[in-house]
Formats: sequence, C-alpha cells, structure tokens
Amino acid sequence: MFKATCVAFALLFSLTAIGLYLYVGLHGFSARDKPAQLEQWLAKRARRLAIPPNIRNLKNPVSPTPLNLAQARDHFADHCALCHANNGAGNTVINSGLYPPAPDLRAGGTQELSDGEILYIIKNGIRFTGMPGWGGDGQENWKLVLFIRHLPALTNQEIQLMNAINGLEDKGAKAHSHATDERESKQ
Repeated sequence: MFKATCVAFALLFSLTAIGLYLYVGLHGFSARDKPAQLEQWLAKRARRLAIPPNIRNLKNPVSPTPLNLAQARDHFADHCALCHANNGAGNTVINSGLYPPAPDLRAGGTQELSDGEILYIIKNGIRFTGMPGWGGDGQENWKLVLFIRHLPALTNQEIQLMNAINGLEDKGAKAHSHATDERESKQ
C-alpha cells in the first residue's frame, strides 16, 4: 500500500512538473502578462503561509491621533507612494511594470488583513514581489499600519499635502510609460 501511494504521488508530481514546464515553455514567464487565476490564488496562499501565525494576532498599540496620522502620511508620501500612489490605489508608472502589482491598499485584500499581518509585510517585505522589507522601528511601522487603515477615508486635502512632498500629482496611470504603451499594443 505504501509503495503504491508513493508511486501515485511521484506520478502526480511528475505530471504536474511536466505540465508546468510545457506551460512556461509555450507561454513564457513574463511579468507583463496577467497571471492565471490559479497562479493568483497560489500567490495569495503563499503570502498567507509566509506570515507566522502569532503575528496575525498583534494589535496596533499606536493611537490614531491627528499627529500620528500626519507623520505616517508624510512617511508614506516619501517612501511608499512611488509604488502605491498617494491614494494607495497603486496607479503608478513603477507599479505598471511589477508582477505581482502592488495592491490597492484601500481594497478588501489589504484592509481585511490583521494589523499584525500589515506590520509584518512592511517590516519583512514579500518574497518574489516588488515589496521590500523595510525593517525599521516599531512605532514608525505601526503608524504606517494606521495610515494604511486610513487610506479608504483619505481626503483631497491630505492628497494635496502628499503631492507637495513627492510631486506625484500628475504621474501615475496617466503618465507616459513605455511599459504601459507596450502592454496596450499587445492587447
């Protein structure tokens, strides 16, 4: 029985490996192509598995005071908006060439993460993506978690303050980008 199970597992593994090899060989492995649903599903599950379970239960110890949110907003504008955009939507020239793209931080996929999960991603990054691990001290990172939670309620005044810091107001999805042009011509 054990031998038959091992043979079946080896056969299944071999067929899967051959299928992946043929798929990549025929379609390539480009960051420019939209990934299949299975690849997207696997990537999300891998991210979830990469975050230690004890981290998921951490609660943000930093209060959402106007000062803390302002400091986090300025930090986000200076360090994060280049990929995530000032409003958190991810509509930037850099993001148009990333796979997987930086997520819309205002949307459910990010907002449904626990405070601990967001902190872990900020501090440690996500392998095989454009998200670096920033390290940093706890207070600064926790303030960023506050700001990410605040992004869905971001005001025009806050966006203008961020634009003054980074000058990204006229950039983003509307900016000229060869990567964007090539993707459009490919469709």
